[in-house]
Amino acid sequence: MATPDELIPPLKQLIVDKLFLKVDPAEMDADKPLMDTYGIDSVSLFEIVVGLEEEYGIVLADDEFDIELFRSVRSIAEFAASKLDS
Repeated sequence: MATPDELIPPLKQLIVDKLFLKVDPAEMDADKPLMDTYGIDSVSLFEIVVGLEEEYGIVLADDEFDIELFRSVRSIAEFAASKLDS
């Protein structure tokens, strides 16, 4: 399956598209905190969760949600890769 590094570019694009960010996905730093760097809030995180479900079929159970999973593009990629492997 996909590795976190392989998922980072399409996840950057997903985040920019879903949240209408005015940033070039290629310029996003995968390790910077999304909330602090791009002003992403809890509603925006929900949009990312919906995007993961639409694009990758990843369903996040209520008890799985942890804000740290969405700290950065890399943390989302690591989470997505683990879900795709299971």
